[in-house]
Amino acid sequence: MPLTRTTAVGLVGGGAMGAGIAQVALAAGHRVYLHDQRDAALQHAARAIRSGLEKWRDKGKLTAEEATAAENRLHLTSELAELAACGLVMEAIVEDLTQKQALLQALTPHLTDTCIVASNTSSLSIAALASACRHPERFLGIHFFNPAPLMPLVEVVPAVQTQPGLADEVRSLMQAWNKVPVLAKDTPGFIVNRVARPFYGEALRLLEEGIADVPTIDWAMTELGGFRMGPFALMDFIGHDVNYRVTASVFEAFFYDPRYKPSFTQKRLFEAGYWGRKAGRGFYDYATDATPPEPVRDQALGQQILGRIVAMLINEAADALFWQVATAEDLELAMTQGVHYPRGLLAWADAWGPAHVVATLDALYHHYHEDRYRASPLLRRMAQEHQHFLAHVAHA
Repeated sequence: MPLTRTTAVGLVGGGAMGAGIAQVALAAGHRVYLHDQRDAALQHAARAIRSGLEKWRDKGKLTAEEATAAENRLHLTSELAELAACGLVMEAIVEDLTQKQALLQALTPHLTDTCIVASNTSSLSIAALASACRHPERFLGIHFFNPAPLMPLVEVVPAVQTQPGLADEVRSLMQAWNKVPVLAKDTPGFIVNRVARPFYGEALRLLEEGIADVPTIDWAMTELGGFRMGPFALMDFIGHDVNYRVTASVFEAFFYDPRYKPSFTQKRLFEAGYWGRKAGRGFYDYATDATPPEPVRDQALGQQILGRIVAMLINEAADALFWQVATAEDLELAMTQGVHYPRGLLAWADAWGPAHVVATLDALYHHYHEDRYRASPLLRRMAQEHQHFLAHVAHA
């Protein structure tokens, strides 16, 4: 059956992601079945959804009648069997492969043979999750970003088992939900959590080397680079319990490629429970009486920081294109409209020139003799041929 507004949608997991996705589906006109074994989690999720719908009503995104109707389409359940009425079911539980596989094994026998099942995982193998389903050909990844009601990007990730055409069908549904869907290959981190790793990793490397301190690196990336948040402020916002785990997961999944190596500095914050804003302390102190540290506003230093981090980001985007993780259009869409980079990384490569980016990476490689700084084959080819990425892709 095609996915339409009459399709009932199931969400498993009453946490922030499950509740957020439920709110989006309700506002799009679907009946939504929200499942969690914990009644307290269900009640908390229901309150969050109600509050979110009311905010949209107050902002004029929904009429009062639409908000009320959406709230009335929400069904709370602690029984997986009640999801049998759904044509699409998404799991949004803890980011753990074993727990997700166990849930899928318990869930899918209750569903119809035509039900589409999805995971909101941010970095786990979609193929491994699909293998736990009764109908792996009806399974794929649908990765929303937190908070789901506000963040426009959705990564649609088919597994090797996913039947042809299903990803395109889900992508169309996400567009109907007023989201910005992009199609990604089932590789570690998909698009964003792969391409964005140097934003954190290279910033941490600069800190650990003593080249610049936390506020100075954040200042360079926001004031000189145009990013909405600096890497350390963003890691604190995401939470080191999440950000560090994703980095470690991607590093392991890429067979310990040094490009994705985690930082001991962040690991120690994670181990100490200094998880960022949610804990009141991370790279910054969030106590009400804390004095924000001042950056060193040195233009030359700031350009060095910006040039190094952006070169690594460009290289990662070029490598993702080289390995056909996504199209150039979806790579640019994911990083600009999805996570609000000031410009697409391939467009940034065109602006700086691929030869300049390769020279930056080669200088780092010769200084450190670390494979971490190897230039992508596609980036190097573009530099040698003096071609621009976007023109090359357009005529490929």
